[in-house]
Amino acid sequence: MNATSRLAMTLDDFSNQTLAIVMVEVKKLWQDPAELATRAIQPILWLGVFGQVMSRARAIPTGSMSYIDFVTPGILAQSALFISIFYGISLIWERDLGVLHKYLATPAYRGSLVLAKAVSAGIRACSQAIIVYILALIMGVNLRLTPFAIAGVLVFIVLGAGVFSTFSLVIACIVKTRERFMGIGQVLTMPLFFASNAIYPISVMPEWLKILSHVNPLTYQVDALRTLMVQGGQSTLGLGTDLAVQAMVLAVLIIIGSKLYPRAII
Repeated sequence: MNATSRLAMTLDDFSNQTLAIVMVEVKKLWQDPAELATRAIQPILWLGVFGQVMSRARAIPTGSMSYIDFVTPGILAQSALFISIFYGISLIWERDLGVLHKYLATPAYRGSLVLAKAVSAGIRACSQAIIVYILALIMGVNLRLTPFAIAGVLVFIVLGAGVFSTFSLVIACIVKTRERFMGIGQVLTMPLFFASNAIYPISVMPEWLKILSHVNPLTYQVDALRTLMVQGGQSTLGLGTDLAVQAMVLAVLIIIGSKLYPRAII
């Protein structure tokens, strides 16, 4: 068997293993539809209350775009972030229930286990996209509803959710307890959100915050979503840059997560 055939078999095994675990995670979501209903509360509050109030106040300069149009992609990114940043707790639950030990006893690639978690978080985040789109239509947000724009939004939602869920898994592998994990998750969520362009443009930030925003993956996700999701949205960083940064960060985190995954049971 030549090198090309071995590589093809490896990739086929990797993709099959990833898909199998993704299907398990999707079944969990399908069996618990109440989670989707509870997740809808947060974007409703942010868009229906915060977005409407700030739109009337006109306190944040957003150019020719209304504030409610400006903030809608940011709220979608925030919803995906909040789902993903606590995704690592599932790893701790699986360890306590013995499921993680069974996964690690199989010949599955560690990278496929981590990637499957990232894709599963992305699927959950896509459910948030449906909620935000419906809410935005009701509120009269000027959405781009072309197939290309919607497909692009879903791609960046999955990428962004993958980044933060994998980051969450890395943290879970290190801290190993639910209490520590929840504490760290709470500490990280708000700084990631407020040090991004989700609810205000980078141009109004102080210089130190501008620096932080440019190393924050959420900034690149919001920039892409704002470009693809709403009429008049223009990328300030470049869609190619947004895609490259998130894909690179996700790849690095998957590699790190693959190395740390077996240590989660120690």
